[in-house]
Order: sequence, then C-alpha cells, then structure tokens
Amino acid sequence: MKGTGALLALALASPALASCGLQPMYAGGGSGEVARALAAVDVPAIEGQAGWLVRNALRDRLGDADGSARYRLDVRLDDNLEGLGLLTDDTIGRERRTLRARYQLVDTTTGEVLLDASDGSDAGIDVVSSEYATIAAEQTALENLSRDVADRIVTRLALALRKAP
Repeated sequence: MKGTGALLALALASPALASCGLQPMYAGGGSGEVARALAAVDVPAIEGQAGWLVRNALRDRLGDADGSARYRLDVRLDDNLEGLGLLTDDTIGRERRTLRARYQLVDTTTGEVLLDASDGSDAGIDVVSSEYATIAAEQTALENLSRDVADRIVTRLALALRKAP
C-alpha cells in the first residue's frame, strides 16, 4: 500500500513539475544544442604543468573542435602550494595546494566575450617523512584539482552556452 500512495503523489505532482519551466540541460544527448555548442569550443594551450592537465581534462569533457571551433576558451591558471601546520621541530606538517582558473569564452566570429569567470579548488596534503611520498601526494593533488576545475569550467560553459543565442 505504501507504493500506491507514492505513485499517487507522483502522479499528482507531475503536472506541477512540468509547468515549472525546468528543462534538462543536455536534452537531445550528444546531438543536443548544448552538447553541439560545447563541442565547438577550442581550448588553446595553457601554460605550465597544471595548464597541460587542465587543458587535457577540458578537451576530454568538451571533445575536439576539429578546426570548426566557433568559440575559444582562454584560461589562465594560478597554482599555489603553501606550507601550513608548523611542527615543534620547525618543519611543515601540512600543505595546501590551490588551483585557480580565470577564463573567458570568446565567440570567434564576433570577438564578443560571452563569459568571463573564475573558479578554483584546493586540497590538503599531509607532509610525511618520505620526501617521495610527499611529492607524489602533491602531484596527485594537482591532477585531482585539474579535473575538478575543468568540471567546474564545463558546467559554467554549458550554462552560458545554453543562454547564448
């Protein structure tokens, strides 16, 4: 009987949800309007190792524009690693890595800036007695931050391109 009540509530709520104006962003899948617009975004080279990682993550999510790019995504990164948590022997016990991206989506046909935004992410790293382990943790943090920043950028691009004419 509990399942019947839930189905009845869902049936009554369906017209209200349909009239609220919400639409799926990726309607139409890979051939939908937003997906086609995202596939038309070219990402030029970004400086540094973090830039290489972010650009690859962006290209994985956006696809390759194959020379038919209508948009260009200009990205500048700020990668910062700072020591925190000073121990009694004056060594650092914890680090924080932050990756910030400032980016602009430019319509290549008109030169108009459609989106000017910034996003970022940070991660905490334990500094251990093994220098190799600490360096590996710093590198892993950078890789994870690069993917996270790329995800945030693609979400903002999808919203901007959804609203674009």
